[in-house]
This record gives sequence, C-alpha cells and structure tokens, in this order.
Amino acid sequence: MAQTMVSVQALRKHYTVHKRPPGLKAALGSLFRRVPTVVKAVDGISFEIGRGERVGFLGPNGAGKTTTLKVLAGLLHPSSGEVRVDGHVPQRREDAFLKKVTLVMGQKQQLLWDLPPSETFALNRAIYEVPEPEFQRTMADLTELLELGDLVNKPTRTLSLGERMKCELAAALIHRPQVLFLDEPTIGLDVSMQVVIRDFIKEYNERTGATLILTSHYMDDVAALCPRVVVIDRGLLSYDGALDELVRRIRPEKRLVLRLDGPVDRAALEAVGRVVSTDAAGVVLQVAQDAVNPAVSRALATLPVHDLTVENAPLEEVMSELFAQSRAARGEVEDAA
Repeated sequence: MAQTMVSVQALRKHYTVHKRPPGLKAALGSLFRRVPTVVKAVDGISFEIGRGERVGFLGPNGAGKTTTLKVLAGLLHPSSGEVRVDGHVPQRREDAFLKKVTLVMGQKQQLLWDLPPSETFALNRAIYEVPEPEFQRTMADLTELLELGDLVNKPTRTLSLGERMKCELAAALIHRPQVLFLDEPTIGLDVSMQVVIRDFIKEYNERTGATLILTSHYMDDVAALCPRVVVIDRGLLSYDGALDELVRRIRPEKRLVLRLDGPVDRAALEAVGRVVSTDAAGVVLQVAQDAVNPAVSRALATLPVHDLTVENAPLEEVMSELFAQSRAARGEVEDAA
C-alpha cells in the first residue's frame, strides 16, 4: 500500500455568522442585538490519500471543498479533528511543510500584474530558498512542459487567461512541491487550453510522483486525471472510491451513440434501446449493461449505422444523481429523528 501522504480524520470547520434582514431598521437593530448562526462548512469528514495519487475532490457549490483544501494547506484552522500532510500538522505552517505543498486557485492569482511572470518566478525562488542551479533546471522543465516560450517576459496584464494560468502553475511549482492542491485550475479556459493544463498536470504527477488533490466542476478534468474521487455534499462525505465504480453504482446502464446514414423511425430506435436524445449529429440510446452486445448487434442489423460507440453515462448526470441520493438519505434520517 502506498505511503499515506494526506490524512483527514473527523475534520470539522464551523463558522459563526450573523444574519439580519434588509432595511435600515434591521441594520440599526443589529448594532445592539445580533443573532448568531453556525455554518457547518465541513462537518466530520475522514479520508486518506497515498503518495503519488491523483484524487478528485468533488461536490456542488458550497459543499466545503475549498474550505477543506485551505485547511490542508494551512490557511485555515480546523474547528476539530486531525489533519496531517506528510506527517505535518498544516496549521503550524512549519517551513518544512510549506516547502512541500502548493495551492493553486483558478480564481485567484499570485502573478504581479504589471511585471512579467519571470519576476514572480524569481521572487518565489528567493522565498523558498531554491538554489540557482536547481531553479534553472526546474524552469527549463516547466518551460518545456507548459510551452511557455517568451510568455515569461511579457507583462502579466497583457497575457490571455490561458497564458496566465500556465504561468500561475509554473510559479506554484518553482519549489517542486510534493503535494498539489488544485482548486478549479481550468475555470474559464477554452476547451483547447483545458486540455493543455490537464496534460501538464498529469505529466507533472507522473514525472515527479507528486500527490494531487483536484477540485473541478469540469467533469472532463476529473475523468482525465483522477482514477479516485472523494465526494462531499454540505460538509459531509458522500463517496470515497474509484471513479469507475461510482459510475457503475449510480448509472449502471450504457449509452449507445449512433451516427446514422439516413432518417430512422423512432419505433426502430426504441427496439434497440431507450431514446435519450436525437439531433442532427446522431442518436443516443440507453441500454442495460448486460444487454449491450445484443443491442449493438440489433442496431447494426436493423439501422443504417455509419458509426457507433459505447459510453458510460455522462459524469455530470452521475454526480447530480449522487447528490440527490445523498440529500434524500439525509432527509429520511432527519424525518426519522
């Protein structure tokens, strides 16, 4: 079994907030009496991640993903529970710990806006006390992997979003961290740039053996990078295991994606499987997993098939169904109580 790199045991992070209705009267009243409300951002989750693993950390907006990453990175203190990263307690923010980790947030930047990224790289080299020869080797590797070229010498404000994200990743990896916390690293990027970033992250993991925890609402990121997923919803753990197993458990059926050479009667399609969608690009049929082979044979025998592929249900649908099941189960528990 791989050495445990990240250990989270019964982690809780609760906030106390004060709410008030809108209006001047409420605003004046809140000066004298405020009603506190406890927000349970994370409410008792536990999991472990081995050295070198690539794990997707998933959940809907407000699930507690970013809060958990900030606790793991040492930016937030847990309300209770125990968290360790390579044996370190993150909240102590020891120098040895900080040199092992990095946190990249797609919606925040560390690059200096009016200066070229090379200046940020040099600053990070000094902060992390990276020897000059090692810094030069690292920059050569990152420049090759990310195809940075002359981008590093242009003012940050002149770079496109995709170019800035490539430089953000490079800046975060100057000290060759052993643990990468990536929070929405491809947010806002076009499809081609998302592929570039995904390919880079995967190759960096394979080259260095770094441990990766990724949050993303783009399921293509997760499918391409993360054999395992940890799913939380409203601060609670919903699933921890292989991504393929999650898909089989939630949506065991398969999808036949057909491109046809001509129009086909709907009844002929339904004789093969349940029609999920039809458009100019083709037809999508749903069939039971154990009926895939007969369905493929029938489609090829009875339909003008130009092209056929067999796919799993879209991950977006799988995740939506998982969240619905988790919330229904919690509602049943609450009602029973």
